[in-house]
Amino acid sequence: MNYLCQVWFDGAVLDAMTKEQKAELDANSLNYDKDLAESGHMIVAQALQPPTSAVTVRVRSGEISVTDGPFAETKEALGGFILIEAKDLNEAIRIAAGIPLAKLGAIEVRPIHSFGKEA
Repeated sequence: MNYLCQVWFDGAVLDAMTKEQKAELDANSLNYDKDLAESGHMIVAQALQPPTSAVTVRVRSGEISVTDGPFAETKEALGGFILIEAKDLNEAIRIAAGIPLAKLGAIEVRPIHSFGKEA
């Protein structure tokens, strides 16, 4: 089964890190991605630009509305994602716990819905 691991963290925590700490976090993250790929669990992983680079699109009554950024009332923002394959939720949780940013933020693990297929 496929699971989306959403990586949520407070950007201020990263901003407070030294250049060396950021480089270590990046290296640890890339190494973990490599380990997941080698184990067959990795489907895709991507880091996202900061929320200030985002736009939110809505369509109401056929009209398109675009606003700057997300407007969530939270310190944590979606910073990236890893789409994985795992045999069950317990294995997905174990994989998510190994994501280096889990130590600084939170990893939301959500099963992927398969349209027209038995779960």
